[in-house]
Amino acid sequence: MAKLILLTCSLCLSFFVRAEDSAIEHLFRSAGIDGTIVIESVSTGQRFVHNDPRSKQPFAAASTFKVLNTLIALEEGVISGADAIFQWDGTRYEISNWNNDQTLESAFKASCVWCYQQLARRVGAMKYPSYIQKSDYGQLRQPFNETEFWLDGSLTISAEQQVAFLRQIVERKLPFEASSYDTLKKIMLTDVTERYRLYAKTGWATRNASPVGWYVGFVETPDDIWIFALNLATRDAKDLPLRIQIAKDALKEKGALPPS
Repeated sequence: MAKLILLTCSLCLSFFVRAEDSAIEHLFRSAGIDGTIVIESVSTGQRFVHNDPRSKQPFAAASTFKVLNTLIALEEGVISGADAIFQWDGTRYEISNWNNDQTLESAFKASCVWCYQQLARRVGAMKYPSYIQKSDYGQLRQPFNETEFWLDGSLTISAEQQVAFLRQIVERKLPFEASSYDTLKKIMLTDVTERYRLYAKTGWATRNASPVGWYVGFVETPDDIWIFALNLATRDAKDLPLRIQIAKDALKEKGALPPS
């Protein structure tokens, strides 16, 4: 009898963690877009998941890889800190924010591809597989292009894996220096209010059969830290604002993002 009760409780817990969250599902349905989000409490492990099968499906990491790539570049000493300068070579890009000198902080916030391609060349292709493996950051298909692998689908990751990775970042369990974590946290900071601090990164991969838009990060409140990872099946650039909109609405719906 005791074994039956234990099994039943385990099944209930699994259902609680994995069951479709109707409130969050409504946000995706209202926006008319397919996607997933995983939200997890660092202190209690409580989780909210929309579209559980998709949450386990790997997609191109796109610019969300800048989170780990920043730590790698800092650890390798190929850039010195948030204010270190990237010199623009005059190449004109469609994204106007890229057409000037950048700091590491501005490059991260603008998702400046040419800046992080410079870092990738400085780090070197041979060092990436080890860093990616020991950070449990998705799957890297080899051989890969040194300056394109996070964009072209060679490096893929699921929303579930993003959350597990970010938890290691929050808890500082990966083998990086404290100064590297401090710099990353500084440049990831997106929103600051009296009630919370939001750290996040967007991403958009368009070179694959399944275009995907990302928004990943964590929210610090006085009581907890909530990690989240959202991805959407983006149809075109018009869908990009939905990444942040749906993620923030979902976080607010579950009490992870207090009113500002």
